[in-house]
Amino acid sequence: MGCSLICPIMKHDNAYAVSRYGTPRLRSEDLFVALNDYVRLREFVGDHALAKELERAIVVPSDRIPKDVVTMNSRLIYSDESTGTTRQVELVYPDEADPMTGRVSILAPVGCALLGLSAGQSIDWNLPDGKVHRLRVERVLFQPRPSGTDSAMTKTP
Repeated sequence: MGCSLICPIMKHDNAYAVSRYGTPRLRSEDLFVALNDYVRLREFVGDHALAKELERAIVVPSDRIPKDVVTMNSRLIYSDESTGTTRQVELVYPDEADPMTGRVSILAPVGCALLGLSAGQSIDWNLPDGKVHRLRVERVLFQPRPSGTDSAMTKTP
């Protein structure tokens, strides 16, 4: 059982497999992005590294994102396996960022790397220190849940 999502605004077409509970099935390399987040991020991403991540993302309706996936405004714990450090952060839009309180911009290298990962997933990412760091999502503490449906979505069989 599966379906294809077409976002007519962004001409994005990625298929996903669905579990019997109606949520996408995750593979270790999958990157899921909620449709509402995808549309808003595409509005300002330009040629930032985030654009490449959005291109490979599987876009799903917001209410179908698994609870352990990092979305915009999620609070999570991640570890940098390269340095052994662990941090708790909230992934936010650039105008809401405040690194001193753990509010990391989606356009920051760490923010861009974490979007769409699920608990237990790791990604190798180039950080400003010039080294590749392996970032691992340890746990999603909070993920905002949608109140309605995604209006920019069309389902096809």
